[in-house]
Amino acid sequence: MPKPDTSTAGAKRPESLYPDVTAWVTGHFVPMYRRTLGGEFRWCGQWWRHGEAISRLTALWFSWESMRLQGATGMALWYRDHLDHHIPVLLGPRGPFYQCTENEHLTPHQARTVPVPAGWLGNDPDNPVDA
Repeated sequence: MPKPDTSTAGAKRPESLYPDVTAWVTGHFVPMYRRTLGGEFRWCGQWWRHGEAISRLTALWFSWESMRLQGATGMALWYRDHLDHHIPVLLGPRGPFYQCTENEHLTPHQARTVPVPAGWLGNDPDNPVDA
């Protein structure tokens, strides 16, 4: 029995259906996954101004592009393992759009940080932290 070709030489990576996350959000995500906004679900028309939203939507897009090609249960698993987890976080009342509306973007508050003292995390060879 011939062995399957497992080399990646000459293998073409399947093309994405959408060229970037922006195209996926505007062409697929927003038209497809509609929710009544306000209260439980929030959205910011300037979603791209929210780092967490960019990160989550990019993760959703990458996984969607991959799982749409899997056939059989690929998309069902995408819904269960990816979309159903991110939708309540992304659009929820404590998510990245919590202060925004569709028509108004408000920059979310960023938590204050205090510089870590030298040696505090054990990365200072002259002043190691007790274990």
